[in-house]
Amino acid sequence: MKKIILITGGQRSGKSQYAEQLALSLSEHPVYVATAHIWDEEFRQRVLRHQERRGAQWTNIEEERALSRHHLTGRVVVIDCITLWCTNFFFDQSKADAEQPSVADALESIKAEFDRFTSQEATFIFVTNEIGSGGVSTDAIQRRFTDLQGWINQYVASKADEVFLMVSGISMKIKG
Repeated sequence: MKKIILITGGQRSGKSQYAEQLALSLSEHPVYVATAHIWDEEFRQRVLRHQERRGAQWTNIEEERALSRHHLTGRVVVIDCITLWCTNFFFDQSKADAEQPSVADALESIKAEFDRFTSQEATFIFVTNEIGSGGVSTDAIQRRFTDLQGWINQYVASKADEVFLMVSGISMKIKG
């Protein structure tokens, strides 16, 4: 049976650890889909720390965009995270700066990929950031990305069976 769970909150609110604990409570061998593009050495070290924390019982998949390429029927899957996944659509590495997609185009591509991926019969646990809670940026690119992130979070939440908000390591169920 398909189930979609969304875990949202600010940076360092405990989202990833909560998602991992939830996945382990549902499966002895969950799947972890990492959507991050490795931008620099500090970020590479962060990824390595996350991998070490998870351990050998996890199946790890690195996928920056095409989540639906992976057939995960019957599995419990943590997707960490929507924010980094959106970044990969918003800043398309294969295109020059002048050819970057519009917010509307990126949003439609992300929604379509989300729908293809979640059409499988699996338990999906998506992690995302609430980046719009901190005020309006003075940077136009950041404002556009915040719009994109907010709209895709709303879309995923509308499709989710359960939504949790993390605050200071404490989960609050807000849907389901």
